[in-house]
Amino acid sequence: MRTLGVAGLALLVTAFLEIAVLIGVTHLLGGAFWTFLLVLATSALGSVLLRREGGRAWQRFRLAAASGQAPGEQASDGLVGLFAAVLLVIPGFLTDVVGLALLVPPLRRLARGRVQAYAERRVSPSVAGDLFGPRRVRVQRGAGVGPRDGTGAGSAAGETIEGEIVEPR
Repeated sequence: MRTLGVAGLALLVTAFLEIAVLIGVTHLLGGAFWTFLLVLATSALGSVLLRREGGRAWQRFRLAAASGQAPGEQASDGLVGLFAAVLLVIPGFLTDVVGLALLVPPLRRLARGRVQAYAERRVSPSVAGDLFGPRRVRVQRGAGVGPRDGTGAGSAAGETIEGEIVEPR
């Protein structure tokens, strides 16, 4: 319930800021006509991108799944592209700036990583493995680490190996 309240407050603040920026841009451009045309143009661009990004995301997802690869990276990239297009469709300049920023490749990769990390935290490890593929692990053998009997003499069956998870890219 708290998340819903925070989201509602964020939506209200965003609407207030969008109106303030809209008034500022109208004043800067010298009239509502040019502001209206600019808002209309960015919304049209967003709807074109929405159609294109949606089709591309679905096609890449299907190709990855058909080739036996984990489709998670394509899915998260597609979600970022779709979110960028939706932000462009929404009338307002702040959402347009964020939407355009998400289309810039370095920022898109960063957002894709965040979406993937969020999805991996929210689903079970087995589902995350199916969606995003196996995790890469870096392993180092520790000196003096042995079996549970504490003798320090390592054996293949009871040896403890310390390691760390290495996030892809």
